[in-house]
Amino acid sequence: MTTDTEEPTLTVDELAARAGVTVRTVRFYSTKGLLPPPAIGPRRVGRYSQEHLARLALIEELQHQGMTLAAIERYLTQLPPGLSADDLAIHRAVVASWAPDAAEDVTREELERRAGRALGDADLDRLAAMNVIERTADSFRADPGLLRLGVQLLDVPLAHETILAARTVLLDHSRAAAHELSTLLRDAVGERESVAAVKSLSAHMQPLVVQALLTTFQRSLKEELRQWLKEES
Repeated sequence: MTTDTEEPTLTVDELAARAGVTVRTVRFYSTKGLLPPPAIGPRRVGRYSQEHLARLALIEELQHQGMTLAAIERYLTQLPPGLSADDLAIHRAVVASWAPDAAEDVTREELERRAGRALGDADLDRLAAMNVIERTADSFRADPGLLRLGVQLLDVPLAHETILAARTVLLDHSRAAAHELSTLLRDAVGERESVAAVKSLSAHMQPLVVQALLTTFQRSLKEELRQWLKEES
């Protein structure tokens, strides 16, 4: 495992396992130019970083949305150069926000394959507590988009109770913001527009609103962290 400031340490097998894809898929994306080349380590072994992992997740999400490889290539070439893993994760979050609910019943083996790692009983309990998965009689019900986020949260060095409390805060404020924004939209449209026109306007506004929320939240959080660190120093 690596971070944005560490040297790339993942082999192609480890990268594929973490991303929940095959090594063949990683190599295919690389030949298509969708993934940058790895750093070459000792004995000429390619080493991959968190940016590669985040880019793989973004590519998979774009494919999940039905984009062709040519369209994905165009999308990736339009991204600013030098994006960090966190920046790429934000782009994936914007894309994933338009994916319909797609919960599926999967076996534990399939769940671990999609998670890109082995999941112990404690991991499964945490994922269930975060509503990422739901246990059934002999399988698990999981949404692929939520699963990626939940698995990442397993490695966050925070108490489980803190993560659940943070989830509650985000849900409460997101619902409040959605209510206020929908009220503004309803008041602006009034009774003069047809249902079809309102749906069309909503579909046009939603991507803009989501990107605005992500951008403003990211900047606000950075400012809060800067202020916190300033007070601690």
